[in-house]
Amino acid sequence: MDSHAHPPVTAALRLCLHALLVGLLALAAVRAVGDGSPHATAVVVVACVMAALYAAGALAPAVQPRTRAAALWLAALGAVWLALLVLSPDSLWVAFPLYFLQLHLLPTRWALPVVAATALAAIAGFVLHGQAVNPGTFIGPLLGAAVAVATVLGYEALFRESERRRELIEELMSTRAELAEAERTAGTLAERERLAREIHDTLAQGLSSIQLLLRAAERTLSADAPATAHVRRAREAAQDNLAEARRFVRALSPPDLENGSLAAALERLSSRTTTPGLTVQFAVSGTPVELPTPYEVALLRTAQSALANTVRHAGARRAEITLSFMGTSVSLDVVDDGRGFTPGLGPVVADQDTGGFGLPAMRARARSLGGTLSVESAPGQGTAVALTLTLPLPIPDGRPGQDAA
Repeated sequence: MDSHAHPPVTAALRLCLHALLVGLLALAAVRAVGDGSPHATAVVVVACVMAALYAAGALAPAVQPRTRAAALWLAALGAVWLALLVLSPDSLWVAFPLYFLQLHLLPTRWALPVVAATALAAIAGFVLHGQAVNPGTFIGPLLGAAVAVATVLGYEALFRESERRRELIEELMSTRAELAEAERTAGTLAERERLAREIHDTLAQGLSSIQLLLRAAERTLSADAPATAHVRRAREAAQDNLAEARRFVRALSPPDLENGSLAAALERLSSRTTTPGLTVQFAVSGTPVELPTPYEVALLRTAQSALANTVRHAGARRAEITLSFMGTSVSLDVVDDGRGFTPGLGPVVADQDTGGFGLPAMRARARSLGGTLSVESAPGQGTAVALTLTLPLPIPDGRPGQDAA
């Protein structure tokens, strides 16, 4: 019989069942011999045969719950038991361990009728042997069958509930580990972006200002002035350190921007998001220009967050991302044909992948760079998210201005 489908605690129950059946068979054989029954020898032989058959099935790996081998084994046990029941009325008590075997090994829809038939056979055997008929003759086997049914079905229900709880706990543990990893990743990315903004807004901006001031001072000095060489060297040192600061900012930018341009990162984002139920297309409008890293980060994160909302909540079949360069500004448009919502009443959606919280995070990014974010949507009309950032002005020698640091 199956020894692995249930927890180890059931080993004691199985041993008790084995002992009960063997003990009842021994009782029937001893009573037949002790009472001088004319069928004593036959009772002993049949009891031994049933005990051997039971042991063979209990040790056979093929006898598993709800299998053909289990059904055949139970049928053979039942036939031998009926033969023993004809020879000895004491063998009717063997019906009790048979109840548990039948309920354990057969599907419920078959086990219940078989248990009922076993109980009726026990009652009939008792009556056919001419024993005194009283209410206990009927109540005993039927009550035993009812107790067996309640015990086995109750235990099976508890076992299934225990398994569901175990699986739920394992799923919760796995989910907690995944969430912890996602939070660590989001925290790392957020810290990288914060450091990039801090370097851009403080160190790089300061070096850019120093470079501009030194350039202006250099222009006011004559070429042979003693201070001109010192000013030039100071300006070059500031320029070198500004380039180094820019490299730091680029190194701290999102991984999607490390191996290509913003347009390439948006193209990869569109490909990754495309599924059999959602087609995402990307297009570039205008003449692309080099953007400051904070601008690229804001545009990429806005596209990621908008597409995440589209995938999770819009039920859209098509979405389009457009990156537009318009001379003095750059804009990003994310449009989908989903179910839409009423702006101002839509839910604030946590975006674990990008570390933001939906529309509020997009607006915060836009404000931090002096840009604007607009959202157009209506129930059943899809959604359009547009982020517009003003491009920094160039300085006379063609290098980016302060905001481009």
